[in-house]
Amino acid sequence: MGVSNNITAVLNFVGLLCSVPVIGAGIWLASKQDNECVRLARWPVIILGVLLLLVSLAGFVGAYWDKQGLLAAYLFCMAALIVLLLIFLVFAFAVTRPDGSYPVPGRAYHEYRLAGFSAWLRHYITDHWIQIRACLSSSDVCQKLGRDQPYLTADQFFQTDLSPLQSGCCKPPTVCGYGYVNPTLWINPSNPMADVDCALWSNDQSQLCYNCNSCKAGLLGNLRNEWRKANVALIIAAVVLIWIYIIGCCAFKNAQTEDLFRRYKRGYT
Repeated sequence: MGVSNNITAVLNFVGLLCSVPVIGAGIWLASKQDNECVRLARWPVIILGVLLLLVSLAGFVGAYWDKQGLLAAYLFCMAALIVLLLIFLVFAFAVTRPDGSYPVPGRAYHEYRLAGFSAWLRHYITDHWIQIRACLSSSDVCQKLGRDQPYLTADQFFQTDLSPLQSGCCKPPTVCGYGYVNPTLWINPSNPMADVDCALWSNDQSQLCYNCNSCKAGLLGNLRNEWRKANVALIIAAVVLIWIYIIGCCAFKNAQTEDLFRRYKRGYT
């Protein structure tokens, strides 16, 4: 029985380590400027990671000090958390699968269409856009672009690798034909009716294209890229936790069998 409990204790120590990348993924998402404005996925990931940490700690204590009731509770709670993690992963992949980006001839960056992203994300962003827009306009997403690269020529700017958020919010859509002055100053559109966003662009540095659909799409492009990166850590953690749980169940069952055999043998003698 001691051997089985030692195995379970070691497995739960590994489970403790697996909670670290989950918490780390949540903290990484929380540190991103767009997630500071959206606040959609950062807290659930961090909370899930902390719960995994606490449950693994409880399993380690139960195994090390042979607390069978605590071990049984650990197995139940861990199963529930693994299911929640898998549900979150499936949901995250489902809503981030559509990609609204498209290449623009002669540009190193992509531009983004709102209709190209999942309906759920579009509705969420649209419903909360007043607050999100205020947060973005007060941030330095576009100000930093104009401040760090004020002397770029048009050709140099067109070959800059902009983030989706910068591409969607800090400049007008290429189809409008605005003339480049600097990264956040554009004039004289040659095709002002090509897109509804053409009329929404403003050289006011507090306005820019924050009212544009392209800005909403660029924000979703940023979120999609970041969630996809975070999902890698979550997938690895989920696979390891499933194996830990399976082995832990076998060790717990073996410990229970050994305990019954020991009691039977004691009663027989």
